[in-house]
Amino acid sequence: MRLTWHATELELAEPLRISRSVMARRDAVWVAIEHGGLTGWGEVVSSDYLGLPTPRIVRHLTTARPAVERLPDPETAWHAHMAVALPGLSELPAGVLAGVEAALLDLVGKRAGRPAHQLLGTHTAPAAQTARTIGIVAPIPAAAQAARLAMSGFTVIKIKAGSPDPAEDLARVDAVRTGAPDAGLLLDPNGAWTERQAHDLLPRFADLGVTAVEQPIAPGSPDALARVAKESPVPVIADEDAVSYEDAVALAGQVHGVNVKLAKCGGIRAALRIHEALRGSGTDLMLGCLTASSLGIAPAVQLADRARWVDLDGHLLLADDPWTGIGGADGTVRAADRAGLGVRRTPTAVVR
Repeated sequence: MRLTWHATELELAEPLRISRSVMARRDAVWVAIEHGGLTGWGEVVSSDYLGLPTPRIVRHLTTARPAVERLPDPETAWHAHMAVALPGLSELPAGVLAGVEAALLDLVGKRAGRPAHQLLGTHTAPAAQTARTIGIVAPIPAAAQAARLAMSGFTVIKIKAGSPDPAEDLARVDAVRTGAPDAGLLLDPNGAWTERQAHDLLPRFADLGVTAVEQPIAPGSPDALARVAKESPVPVIADEDAVSYEDAVALAGQVHGVNVKLAKCGGIRAALRIHEALRGSGTDLMLGCLTASSLGIAPAVQLADRARWVDLDGHLLLADDPWTGIGGADGTVRAADRAGLGVRRTPTAVVR
């Protein structure tokens, strides 16, 4: 097998403001594994928050290349990886591991002529309504954006919160409810509140129609998050506090949900382990993502049938998605029935 990679830049259609940052673009590194005339693809996106700038991604891929190229064949490598993380790969940062794993799964599916979801045990291609994110913006544009999303078919809208003045967040949520009165509303302060603020504010947001909240308080205090969840009128979903498998296990039964992002936990194998660990605990699975292309989102779409909440809209935030194949513009993401991950690079995709 041969491992190569290509870097590119993904530009958002408009800057996304959350409580801790504003993002207008990010780098993506497309990972390719070639064998027998076929190529499997995966994507690793840069993330300052996760400590994964592009040069570090490239350094880790360079280090992993000998281990990948020593693997006997894609099928043996995939089955071994699903049983236990492979030496040479298990040491990779989660985001890089997820991208290499995705490329291997794509290649195995192409060689077998089978869609990735079938290799993961799901006969029918998963499809799910995805949330669509509205960043920290003024109420009037938030209402207009919500109305457009509802008309396009979105039934779930995620609203970013964490403004210095909570009244601004309340006004934004109220505006979104007015613009899309039938949509389910998720709230995401990205850990901007104190525990006391969470206890005070969540009933007010519930009155406005919010149905669940992600990471209301700063990460690092899982006991405090559990206390918020116990008193909250809406389900509380851990995100920044649920990075690894160990984090998710520790939170099982303490919060209502755990947001699993493949780039955060280490890929499909890790996500499936978390799903199994949560079974019967009272804590449900949310599938989330970073802003990425359809290539980067496609692996998570293969698992969409296993989640209570689906937030796989990262590709929909881009000005020009360089890959296609998972839908989403109508509010529903769908795993393709084509071999592998089922995504294809567009003719206008640019690498550097």
